Amino acid sequence: MAEEGRRGAEEGSEKGPGQAYQVFVVMDDLVDKLKLLQYEDGFIKGWGFKPITRHYFAIPTNPGEQFYAFTSLCAWLITKCGKHFDQPQEYDDPNATISNILDEVRRLGGAVDFPPSKLKQGCGEHAVYILDKLADEAMTSTGFTWDKPVYPEEEMEEETMVDDDAELTLNKVEDEMMMDDDDEIEEEETFLDLEGLKKQSMKNESEGSKPVEIMESTTDAAEWKLEVERVLPSLKVHIKADNKDWRAHFEQMLQHRDGIEHSLTETRGHLDKLHQEITRTLEKIGSREKYINNQLESFLQEFRAMQDQLAQAKEKYREGSGGVTERTRELALITEELEQVKSEMEERGTSMTDGTPLVKIKQALTRLKTEMTQMDIRSGVVEHTLNQAKLKDKSNMQRDMNKPLSEEQY
Repeated sequence: MAEEGRRGAEEGSEKGPGQAYQVFVVMDDLVDKLKLLQYEDGFIKGWGFKPITRHYFAIPTNPGEQFYAFTSLCAWLITKCGKHFDQPQEYDDPNATISNILDEVRRLGGAVDFPPSKLKQGCGEHAVYILDKLADEAMTSTGFTWDKPVYPEEEMEEETMVDDDAELTLNKVEDEMMMDDDDEIEEEETFLDLEGLKKQSMKNESEGSKPVEIMESTTDAAEWKLEVERVLPSLKVHIKADNKDWRAHFEQMLQHRDGIEHSLTETRGHLDKLHQEITRTLEKIGSREKYINNQLESFLQEFRAMQDQLAQAKEKYREGSGGVTERTRELALITEELEQVKSEMEERGTSMTDGTPLVKIKQALTRLKTEMTQMDIRSGVVEHTLNQAKLKDKSNMQRDMNKPLSEEQY
């Protein structure tokens, strides 16, 4: 049943309003099954656990404790099924423990169509489903069977008392009916005795004999009383009153009316007293309120005047705090400028007393001398190159001038 409810919740596109509480129903059945398996002696006392409540695995409270209790209870139920399973420890690998439990459930024929991570919390729908499945298998393995229900027998004394009350009520109703309609009662009495009279008349006619003298009884009176007492319960005729009869309804109406009038009389007296007490109390409260108002009028005026003074003081404080804020801002600006001036003065003072500028000047002079030497060398090289070029051009010109003219030039 738990498996069908769970699968229906997973496969159906729409869940019913009671589907969210199905896990509580399954958990309640699981606790009853554990009690039938006598888990108080085998699991609680034997393994040292606390008793499991009816909603322990349905609601997440303490994941670590619930997971340890869940795995231990699964191990105990697997052992009740006749399988060997070691008791899990608190510091074991949860994935390995869950895998071993699911393997045993599959061997027992259980359908495991959800990821193992659903069992890491030790509570919820899937955990209750696994425990319920193992509990069913454990009950099957132990040979548990349901016996037929035994209904308690009702005592005869109570039946007799109820019959007597019904008989008294019936007699009362019959008396009232006799007062209202005598003809009907006579017809009923005639009807009750008619069969006996007919049988007696037919018997006398068939025998053809009539009593001609007074018959005397030879029965002992004491024995007769004992016999009457013995057969009296069997001779009682119990007639159930018809609730649809208008006379019974009318009698009930009269009884209810009398009860309402009696209760109304008593209640009206109590309500009148309560009304008078409430009226007096309200008058006392009103008079005391007027007296207190008169006594506190001067204090109220002083309180109002003090409130006005407080409002004026708050306004002055607000104005003064605004000026203080502006002056504080100006002070911060002046302090910042002063800090800048101080830093500049310190830099100038340190530079005047320090020989760093002279060292820098010397270094600059040295660098200038080096650069000037390099420039002189470069200018000498350029000048030498220019002189060579001029000499080369001059020699070329003289060679051209000394060269004889050709016939074409003539």
